[in-house]
Amino acid sequence: MGVQIPNVTAENKGERGNKYRFRIVGNAADFYTLSFRFSSLRTLSMTPDDQFTAPLFAGVDVGGTNVKVGLVDDRGKIVADTKFPTSPGESPDIAILQALEEFKALIEPSGFQWSDVAAAGLGTPGPMDIHRGVILTPTNLPGWHNFPVQGKLAEVLGKPVTYANDAGAAAFGEFWVGGGQQHSSMVMITLGTGVGGGIIIDDLSVDGANSHGAEIGHIVIDTRDDARICGCGQAGHLEAYASATALVERTREAMGNPDAGTVLRNLIGETSPLSALMVATAADEGDALAMKLVSETAVYLGRGIAQLAHLIDPAAFILGGAMNFGGADSPLGVKFLNEVKAEVRRLVFPVLGERLVLNFAKLGSEAGFVGAAGLARSQYNRTR
Repeated sequence: MGVQIPNVTAENKGERGNKYRFRIVGNAADFYTLSFRFSSLRTLSMTPDDQFTAPLFAGVDVGGTNVKVGLVDDRGKIVADTKFPTSPGESPDIAILQALEEFKALIEPSGFQWSDVAAAGLGTPGPMDIHRGVILTPTNLPGWHNFPVQGKLAEVLGKPVTYANDAGAAAFGEFWVGGGQQHSSMVMITLGTGVGGGIIIDDLSVDGANSHGAEIGHIVIDTRDDARICGCGQAGHLEAYASATALVERTREAMGNPDAGTVLRNLIGETSPLSALMVATAADEGDALAMKLVSETAVYLGRGIAQLAHLIDPAAFILGGAMNFGGADSPLGVKFLNEVKAEVRRLVFPVLGERLVLNFAKLGSEAGFVGAAGLARSQYNRTR
């Protein structure tokens, strides 16, 4: 089934969250809420070639700050999406009811009915018990501890719900319609405050018997007695070396040297807190210390990926998260990626190095809810 979008011109009539409400002035006379993003008022033309394919799948991506929800069609195209504040200290029942209201608002102008939504997917931070559908004790969601989130969401939405770790959901999004869609298997690694990831093999997410599969940030890359301590309390983990938090810590230590980079010192100033973005900016401007720190991060990440290559031998590695040093469109991002590849190739068997595929992610912040919807679609297709 394809739902045809009329050939219309739309005018911006106001903003709702990260969406824009449009008055249709062409072949239809109604309000449409669409997930296009503009920095200023302009007209939009939509051609009759644009269409969505039923059934739809609902995706929910729970974060410590926002809950992102979206409707995705059977081919992975986003029909509509929005977000709302998480309120992490409050009962998750409130967020679940809010998600239902947002879905109702999204589907109303889409040309579909709620009955066209076959299933829903949910991604949350861990720790979790995926098999029981329970979110356990996430540090950034104190009000959600030991909550049967999968069952509650299924009850409220009236749809079967597939539950996943948020990083695993994002990985599946990239596997389905992002940077990994040409491959039968992939590992996604996300660099941010921590290091996360997901492992997808033949349309299945590797969650593990104890819901702790794909804890990529906790691969041990340093066994020395003085290895850095990870946020989890253990020593030598990848996250303690290659996360944005670790980069800031290593930079702060290096800044104790009076000869440390002047560009970086100028960016920090006297009151601005040091951040990974500042380090990246300084490196982009040629600061020697910042460039060294970024290169060291690439080496640490390469060591972790080499272990994964030997253990899993996936068809591709996809690098996502907020700390991508500008990604594929930035000379610094390209340099960083090439340095990661060089370290991986130095450490792995020759055939793995020759066939290494390592690219940046493509979906950005949409990967979570798209992947959650994709996991729901995969489960739906297996059980039909």
